[in-house]
Amino acid sequence: MKDLGKNTVSRHRIAEESGGQRIDNYLLKILKGVPKSHVYRILRSGEVRVNSGRIEPDYRLQPGDELRIPPVRVAARVERGTPPPNAGLEQAILFEDEHLLALNKPSGLAVHGGSGVSFGVIEQLRTQRPQARFLELVHRLDRDTSGVLLLAKKRSALTALHAELRAGRVKKNYLTLVKGKWRNPKQSVRLNLHKYLLASGERRVSVNVAGQEAHTVFELVQAWRAFSLLRAELKTGRTHQIRVHLAHLGFPIAGDDKYGDFPLNKELARTGLKRMFLHASSVSFKHPGTGIILALEAPLPDELQRFLRTLD
Repeated sequence: MKDLGKNTVSRHRIAEESGGQRIDNYLLKILKGVPKSHVYRILRSGEVRVNSGRIEPDYRLQPGDELRIPPVRVAARVERGTPPPNAGLEQAILFEDEHLLALNKPSGLAVHGGSGVSFGVIEQLRTQRPQARFLELVHRLDRDTSGVLLLAKKRSALTALHAELRAGRVKKNYLTLVKGKWRNPKQSVRLNLHKYLLASGERRVSVNVAGQEAHTVFELVQAWRAFSLLRAELKTGRTHQIRVHLAHLGFPIAGDDKYGDFPLNKELARTGLKRMFLHASSVSFKHPGTGIILALEAPLPDELQRFLRTLD
């Protein structure tokens, strides 16, 4: 462990690109190695000050703010090396302008490092684009989920898109193959979800009336004897929402290694499906720069299309 600032108070002048960011998120980003609980403790105790005054954890920083951070003990940084180059990310770009970058993320690639993953999409792109002053994830996709992933190239774009997400004005559609024969052409599912940790520290989610509101609309695309292809529209964006809603209803996603049918997954792997069949197929939203509705689509990956042909 080491002390930030060698047992002295550190002061930061907030730059233009950090304006609009929540103070808690800003601290979590710059205080690498400090437990999240400790960051919130120094916020609640008033040890962190902005312009000499106390602030709440949800305070949004403004360009020019003077931030005072008390001495904190952080874990010594472990050298992780340089993220490996991934030309596939540049080839996977669906859309890019001065505000946004949209990728067709491949399955098996985490969106950010952590939890046993050294480097994710964001670390690789920052390494490939050292000239980029700002690059942040707008939202997340599970490691094994493929499809449209949005990144902001400006703080103003990130703030605007987060506001659209909170207001439910970003339309996100997924394609997923589930075990079983889905009967309803269209079905609205409202089941509250609760996050918890396993003894191993791994995150899980379950249906629980005391959890957060979660709403998904499912539409039947095609049915086979033992499987159904569904389009899922997220009305809320909870962790593992589609996966848990479907598993709770008795229609686990093919290849889901957390909530799925594990014996079936082994059988599917032998017949060609070696990943979870969940793909973020389209996203539409108001462009933060122009105000025009932008609709982005990512085609179903070849390996998923090939598996569907085996069902035919």
